[in-house]
Amino acid sequence: MRFVADLHIHSKYSRACSRDCDLEHLTWWARRKGISLVGTGDFTHPAWYDHLGENLVEAAPGLFRLRDDLDRDIDRRLPPSLAAAPVRFMLSVEISTIYKRGDRTRKVHHLIYMPDLSSAARFNARLAKIGNLGSDGRPILGLDSRDLLEITLECGGYLVPAHVWTPWFAVLGSKSGFDAIEDCYVDLASHVFAVETGLSSDPEMNWRVSGLDKYRLVSNSDAHSPPVLGREATVFDTELDYYSVRKALETGEGFAGSLEFFPEEGKYHVDGHRKCGVRMEPRETLAHNGICPECGKPLTVGVLSRVEELADRPHGARPPGAAGFTSLVPLPEVVSEIVGTGPKSKKVLAEIDKLTAALGPELVILQDVPVDDIAVHSPLLAEAVTRLRRGEVVRDSGYDGEYGVIRVFEPGELERRRSAFALFDYDAPKPSTVERPRPVPAPADAVDVPAPAVTGPSLLDGLDPEQRAAAEVAGGPLLIIAGPGTGKTRTLTHRIADLVTSRGVPAAQCLAITFTRRAAEEMAERLAALAPDAVGELTIATFHSLGVLILREHGEAFGLSASFGVADPERQLAVASSVVADEKEARALVAAGDARYKKALRAQDLVDFDDLITLPLTLLEESAALVDAYRARWRWVSVDEYQDVDEQQYRLLRLLVPPDGNLTAIGDPDQAIYRFRGADVGFFLRFREDFAGARTVQLTRNYRSSTAVVTGALQVIAPSSLVPGRELRPMADHGDAPIGVHHASSEAAEAAFVARTVEQVLGGASFHAFDSGRVVGDGTQGLGFADFAVLYRTDRQSRALVEALTRSGLPFQKRSHDRLADRPGVARIAHDLRFAAGETVLERVRAVAGDDHTAYELLKPLAASCGTDFERFHAALALGVEVDTWDPRADRISLLTLHASKGLEFPVVFIVGCEDGVLPMRWPGEDDAEAVAEERRLLFVGMTRAQRHLFLSHTTGRPRSPFLAALKSYEQLGDTQPRRKRKGTQLSLL
Repeated sequence: MRFVADLHIHSKYSRACSRDCDLEHLTWWARRKGISLVGTGDFTHPAWYDHLGENLVEAAPGLFRLRDDLDRDIDRRLPPSLAAAPVRFMLSVEISTIYKRGDRTRKVHHLIYMPDLSSAARFNARLAKIGNLGSDGRPILGLDSRDLLEITLECGGYLVPAHVWTPWFAVLGSKSGFDAIEDCYVDLASHVFAVETGLSSDPEMNWRVSGLDKYRLVSNSDAHSPPVLGREATVFDTELDYYSVRKALETGEGFAGSLEFFPEEGKYHVDGHRKCGVRMEPRETLAHNGICPECGKPLTVGVLSRVEELADRPHGARPPGAAGFTSLVPLPEVVSEIVGTGPKSKKVLAEIDKLTAALGPELVILQDVPVDDIAVHSPLLAEAVTRLRRGEVVRDSGYDGEYGVIRVFEPGELERRRSAFALFDYDAPKPSTVERPRPVPAPADAVDVPAPAVTGPSLLDGLDPEQRAAAEVAGGPLLIIAGPGTGKTRTLTHRIADLVTSRGVPAAQCLAITFTRRAAEEMAERLAALAPDAVGELTIATFHSLGVLILREHGEAFGLSASFGVADPERQLAVASSVVADEKEARALVAAGDARYKKALRAQDLVDFDDLITLPLTLLEESAALVDAYRARWRWVSVDEYQDVDEQQYRLLRLLVPPDGNLTAIGDPDQAIYRFRGADVGFFLRFREDFAGARTVQLTRNYRSSTAVVTGALQVIAPSSLVPGRELRPMADHGDAPIGVHHASSEAAEAAFVARTVEQVLGGASFHAFDSGRVVGDGTQGLGFADFAVLYRTDRQSRALVEALTRSGLPFQKRSHDRLADRPGVARIAHDLRFAAGETVLERVRAVAGDDHTAYELLKPLAASCGTDFERFHAALALGVEVDTWDPRADRISLLTLHASKGLEFPVVFIVGCEDGVLPMRWPGEDDAEAVAEERRLLFVGMTRAQRHLFLSHTTGRPRSPFLAALKSYEQLGDTQPRRKRKGTQLSLL
């Protein structure tokens, strides 16, 4: 059967969409238009997915129809000429992906189709790990297009690139797309077999690009309200089911072409700048070098220019076997032109009610109804349809988000004709007073200046003079003062690699200590690249994993076997509860490290987290022979982040390294921010007292941040710097954007500023951002969502940010310490693992998990990495390995505390809550100079996470942070004293 399909629509849960975008209205309008197959749209939205499940029933393989009771009600509201026509639904959704590839920001929209609700549910579960599906029916994901296609295929669906030529959000778009479909989907490109041409192009334009010959060229309405269904559509001549439609798209058999807008009506057909009222044809754009002559900013390059750029065929070329198309103007627009009122006016809608009742669906009237039959109702409409079928229309092209205008009659023609006959006895239309933008003269030719080439060698030859001076120091104690962004880890790993590859130091004699598992893993990865043959013999550990190693070797002194366990908090409480009956008292025993609790732990061959430092320290303090043995074993010791050591860690290091030993300590006292954990920056400051004759090297070249960021951070830290003559020199070219300071009226307004600015810097995350005027430019190129971080002093501040980003539909994650062992079901699985059958950790985890799929998915990556090493699996859980519930392929904005941001960097950083009482965190009247100094260091750490853009914000509720007084150069964003919205007041009667 031959039928019309519109497979790109949106529900009422999509931004800027009509509340009438529900199944009932879509069915009513599909019958009115003459459309047999409609996409559901938005099946990833939880509420809409539930609505689909409750109101649709299966009608054919892979297709659905409205429930009988709802369908009967619709038929009662339609004339007989339209009622009872079959309308089927295919599960569909449009996905927006914004990500970084090839140093460019890519923004591509995709249409996804699924054959059943269970496949859609699997797909939704996968995407829920990547972004927020509940904020918008068209979710925005920080996911590479290739990876989205892979997930689609794994869930049993297929993908069609959406409106492929649209400048801002399309696979071939001029602003953020690619030059070929294959470039976008790379190794999976062969699984793409159709592309949506969009409103601003038609098949004839696409035929000029031979690279598109292999794809079926489909069209859809992209409807945001039911009345615009079918403004573009695809025609099939197949059975009405999902698999027949898919086969037609794959093979071309049964694919009967498309119904099209005249492409000039699309709002991105030609080039221009809407804000300046400038519109240009491609040749004019080339003459202006793509620059707006009014404002000097880049023009939005439209579809016509982009096709011209990629075309390898002349105008009029048609590849063999290409399906045909028909260009139409929607019937309400034709009647609107004749009547002289808007296409949504009551006059127009009433007349179309009469026409469809008499002649059938709108698309049938435009294409098939004999003109003489139409003339019975309106001679002018008959004339308009005749011209439309011949393609005789007046075209006024759209540009930069402004729809074009297609007219059937010449200006003034209707008034002349009205003297002979009238349509529907309506007044003649009033001529338009809107002046269209006119072409502007071309400027003189401009000359492009090529960018200089960048090269870089490796190992010590690739270090800067300061880094190399530190790496080349021979033996003895060495203190490296490494400012933020100066290449601390690079210097340390190159030094270790050089020792073992060039200076004859046995790798087994090298011990490198970091503070976190992630830092240790990063160090190991770098060393594997620098010294692949030696990395297996190096000891790279955190202080706690070093404690595990020592206790595995000498734990018998405390009654421990070599396979002792590390008790997690739940197990610790259980052990303490075996000593005392009261839970509150048991918790007190654990907190105090009570001897009875410790004895009970040992009886079960267990230690707790604190024991991993205290027990090795006790061993070494009581055994000089053991000290000598470990000093002989590890003759070269390197400690990262030395400013963060606490007293016990310091004592342990002093035992492992003699006063004249080969200890390299690297860090920055101005980044000492963990006093609340027991860290004491004093140990860093007394290094040269502890290790007489120690060499000192300073790293002052900052490769991370822009000049404005480095200068501002130095100004902030200067009043309490612990580095005499603190120097930090910016070396990277990250632009000249000043630090932005924003004053908001409330936390909610502050969070809204963050969301709005993310979109502006990104250059827009949705069409709505451009249509609403919230975003007017391209933003900063080469950014993805993962390049943005929002930092705050306390986790409580994240609530407003979560709400604002959710409303904006921007993907984000809270990067806080989320221990895997604390997640529901994990402790039970870990405990029962010993009783399960299986050769590997993963096999046993799968067996024990049973129906607890969530806990199994959480444990799966760790279990797989441990292979058959069960001790490693249990130790990792006890040592606080963190949850990784997100798909690693996805990009998300990071929300994290200032403390958690240490060691990270982002092109764009926001620091919110720069207020006295929050940053610095203190109570009114509190006087702790060292605490305030550490809070200043905390802001210094946060500011130096930024590479290109840094925004500092504060609200009206508290005084501005005194730390901001040190900033000498910044840009004030918005009002310095924003006004709060005034609440309504009740007037007094008297």
